[in-house]
Amino acid sequence: MSELIPLKQELETLRSLMQAVQAEIAASEGDTGRSTAWAPTGFYSDYHATTGFLLGGLGALASLLVNVVSAPLAGKSPLELIRVYLTFPLGARALALATGSQDIYAIPDGMILSLGCCLYIGTGMLLGIPFHMALMQFTDGKSLGARLGFATVLALTLWFVNFYLVLTWLQPLLFGGHWITDSSVLPPWVAAVTHVIFGWTLALLAPLGKFVPYQQPTVGPTFLSVPQASKP
Repeated sequence: MSELIPLKQELETLRSLMQAVQAEIAASEGDTGRSTAWAPTGFYSDYHATTGFLLGGLGALASLLVNVVSAPLAGKSPLELIRVYLTFPLGARALALATGSQDIYAIPDGMILSLGCCLYIGTGMLLGIPFHMALMQFTDGKSLGARLGFATVLALTLWFVNFYLVLTWLQPLLFGGHWITDSSVLPPWVAAVTHVIFGWTLALLAPLGKFVPYQQPTVGPTFLSVPQASKP
C-alpha cells in the first residue's frame, strides 16, 4: 500500500495540471470568441460568389464537352459552338475558322479556337457567380430534384435573357450581324440545352460549395497513463 501513495499523489498533480491547462484554453477562447464566432449569421455572399466562380467554370467545361461529343453526330465540327461564340468579337469570319488549309488570320486558327474555349469557360465562371448564389439562396437543404428543377428554370431564363433580350440587338449593333441568335447558324434548342447542362452541373455540384464553418476540436477528458512501479 505504501507504494501506491506516491503514485496517487503524482496522479493528482497531473490532474491539477490538466485542469489548469483546460482553464487557460477556456479563458483564451473567452477572450477571442469561440472558433465559429467569426462565421456570418446570414447568407455568406463572398464565399458563395467565390465558389460560384469555380463551379461556373466546371459547368461551362461540362457543357462544352457535351457539344464537342455531340456536334459530330450532327455533321458539325466538334468546336462549332466555339466558332459561333467567337462571332461576337470576330464577326462572320469566325465561322470559317479551321475549315480550310489556309488560316483566316495571322494567328493560327487552332490557337484562336483554343482562346475561344478559354473565353467560353471564363464566361461560364462569371455567370456561375449569380447562378450558384441563387441556387444556395433558394435551394440550400432541398432535394436533388428540387435543385435540378430550379437550375433548369434558371438556366432557361438565362438563355432567354442572353439571346433574346441582349444579343439579339447588341451583336448587330457592334458587329453588323446576328449569328449567335440566327437559327440557321445555331439552333435555339442547342443553345437552350447547352444552358441547361451548365445549370444541371452547378446543381449537382452545389453541395460541394456549401459553407461549413470550421469547428475547433474541444478539449475533452485526458486519460493519462500512470507509470507502473518497478518491482524489486
